[in-house]
Amino acid sequence: MGRFVDAIFKRKQDGFIPVIPDIKLISPKEGDLLRGRNPAEMAKLLSAAGAPVFSVVTEKEHFGGSLELMEIIIESTGRPVLRKDFIKNFDDLHQTRACGADAVLLICSMFTETSLRSLYEESLRIGLEPLIETHSSDELLLAGRMGATLVGINNRNILELEKDDGSVSLTESLSALIPEGALLISESGIHSYRDALAAINAGADAVLVGTAIWQADDPTDLYLSLSRRLDP
Repeated sequence: MGRFVDAIFKRKQDGFIPVIPDIKLISPKEGDLLRGRNPAEMAKLLSAAGAPVFSVVTEKEHFGGSLELMEIIIESTGRPVLRKDFIKNFDDLHQTRACGADAVLLICSMFTETSLRSLYEESLRIGLEPLIETHSSDELLLAGRMGATLVGINNRNILELEKDDGSVSLTESLSALIPEGALLISESGIHSYRDALAAINAGADAVLVGTAIWQADDPTDLYLSLSRRLDP
């Protein structure tokens, strides 16, 4: 376990739903998300509200991100950060580590099994926690064969730039295939506490939420409503 996973587990052990804010400036489907708000200041508020870790989208063309944005979030919050991007090679991994991230997203559907294993192993070698993102039963089975300990189910299709109307029902339908011993994150398509709770009840350990937080009039208030304490 590394800092990223440990922080999520700690939030869960404290009795809360671990909600991972996804810092992204633009959505290909919903457009401008920050609407002039300062991402670093917003991240500080979400950190104070209990966010154990952050996800930062660094892809520029479609999501408006950058490595500089990730570095700002790391510096302003001190929290472990996941780099979300279309990681393709070892250079991307080394760049991610050099910028101070603790975890990196590896999207199953972008790779052959051999290529994914290679990137996964290199991530571990240089001290990054690889999050293996899946969207199908076959991809979850692959994550299991690899022995992945940090797995995501993206409820929307990243290869369509998340323009589809995915929902937490995908996490529910695939939950039986979660690799044993893996920490599972249900990603995207989560808009309410009911959605977050459904993901947790299906077997997820945490949820990753971006658009819903940024579309809220008060992102901190929505974060608190999503990450409320679970009943004993």
